[in-house]
Amino acid sequence: MNNHSYRIPLFCIATSLYWFSMYSYVPILSPYAESLGASYKMIGLIVGSYGLTQMLLRIPLGILSDKMGNRKFFIIMGITASLISAVGMWLFKTPFWLLAFRSLAGAAASAWVAYTVLFSSYFAQQDAPKAVGIINSFTTIGQMSATLIGGYAAQRFGQASTFMVAAFGGLIGLLLSLFIVENKDIDRQPLTASQLLSVSKDYKLLLVSGLAILVQFITFATTYGFTPVAAKNIGASDAQLGLLATFSALPAVFASAASGSFFSKRYGEKEVIAMGFVIISAACAAIPFIKNIYLLYISQAIGGIGRGLVYPLLMALSIKSVEASKRATAMGFFQAIYAIGMFLGPAFTGLISDMLGLTWGFVLTAVLGLSGALISRGFIK
Repeated sequence: MNNHSYRIPLFCIATSLYWFSMYSYVPILSPYAESLGASYKMIGLIVGSYGLTQMLLRIPLGILSDKMGNRKFFIIMGITASLISAVGMWLFKTPFWLLAFRSLAGAAASAWVAYTVLFSSYFAQQDAPKAVGIINSFTTIGQMSATLIGGYAAQRFGQASTFMVAAFGGLIGLLLSLFIVENKDIDRQPLTASQLLSVSKDYKLLLVSGLAILVQFITFATTYGFTPVAAKNIGASDAQLGLLATFSALPAVFASAASGSFFSKRYGEKEVIAMGFVIISAACAAIPFIKNIYLLYISQAIGGIGRGLVYPLLMALSIKSVEASKRATAMGFFQAIYAIGMFLGPAFTGLISDMLGLTWGFVLTAVLGLSGALISRGFIK
């Protein structure tokens, strides 16, 4: 290993800025699209496009980066795509261009696999979980600071200013990423189609991947989709939209930490996942009936607790029953599959909301969440 003392802090800061550049405008994206004349169906497509491109690109990019043995290239390309995406949304003020450039942000997010592989290579094999924990915490820092700063920028300088905030973060991240140290000694075999097929037959992996689709479905339908629209409808300011996203994310951090250790040991994984789904669904169903922004903050925090309980356990279960040599493949499959929910959630809720009204969009999404609780209770062994 090269002895570059700066490489870990540099990588952590670059990672935070990478996510910052994709999330600065997220709290205002739906209301902004609506102000440009987008229907609920179109808003759903704009929000969901971020998941659609990830669904299509995550595995191919992972395979390609393994084959090339060059992660730094994909890291630079990822943050460049995020920068172009933000500038494009600032320049072109129509729903169609929002859709195109938010899709590009999804392509940028697909490079995430290269970040995790390269960062893990800075650590000894037995410290891989520690590496993933560190990099995930800097992901959260980037996303939460983005929604807070983006919300206040929108309040002060107008909603479109958030795209420039994102671009600025992306530009600094891009400059820093040029100095990232590539570890050429990564022992990682390229993923093959046959490996993917072999893990995709694993019953438990398919089950938890399906449940992860539901979690992302609800998260992108609500927190990153139509909750900001509901908040605007009750008079929330742009700064409050930023706070709304933060109140959703912060409890998830603490619940995630306790989920796999305290709660699952005390109550069992199945019970914790089922309860998490009930909490997520209840928070979702309450949204259209809340007429006070502070109550909406509370409902979002409760939903965040539910997500924090469910998601880490699903992630752990996705590789639990898979033999060690196939765990990286299983995780790649899991992450590509759950992106289906990122797309379908906002697309479905937008379609239903156009047809029946926003209230029904939230209620039917909540019902789907309850199905996650029932599936967890009935099928997780």
